[in-house]
Amino acid sequence: MRIYVVDNGGQWTHREWRVLRELGVETKRIPNTTPFEDINDLDGLVLSGGAPRIGLSAEKMGNNREYLEKADYPILGICAGHQFMAIVFGGDAGPAEIPEFGETRVYVDEEDGLFRGLPETFIAWESHNDEVTRVPDAFSVLAHSDNCRVQAMKHHERPLYGLQFHPEVNNTEHGKDIFANFVEICREYERE
Repeated sequence: MRIYVVDNGGQWTHREWRVLRELGVETKRIPNTTPFEDINDLDGLVLSGGAPRIGLSAEKMGNNREYLEKADYPILGICAGHQFMAIVFGGDAGPAEIPEFGETRVYVDEEDGLFRGLPETFIAWESHNDEVTRVPDAFSVLAHSDNCRVQAMKHHERPLYGLQFHPEVNNTEHGKDIFANFVEICREYERE
């Protein structure tokens, strides 16, 4: 099982890589300028968070658009990766009415594979001024918080997931379980 982490300059990208490694996944961090041809045979991909506002800036997101458009394996976008995913598929992202920093309660609206076996509500770690402001037509909202309508989303037909919060941070309850569920999604997709 090989799942790489695309480094978009986020402060916790190394934690995403570490959690995957702890789950027994072959993983490494790659720059977001890596050509798609170099990663087209993976089992999954994580698009990391990034510096402030980066998710709104296509030129700073390197080849993330190409990864999202061409990959035939599951992708998990986190924070900036989540926001950029929304933009690529016709949604929108921009300044949050109430930016979230620190612990926030997340409510699961639809369990789906990403939240399999998790409680309906849990504490997650947030660090964002921007958020998804319009969900793409091809996506469903999986979770929300009191101040953010789109804490998680999923494409209707492709295995593409986005999370506004940071499951890789120790303060997020069940964060490792979310990564384990994503690994299982990649495993199941591989078998299809």
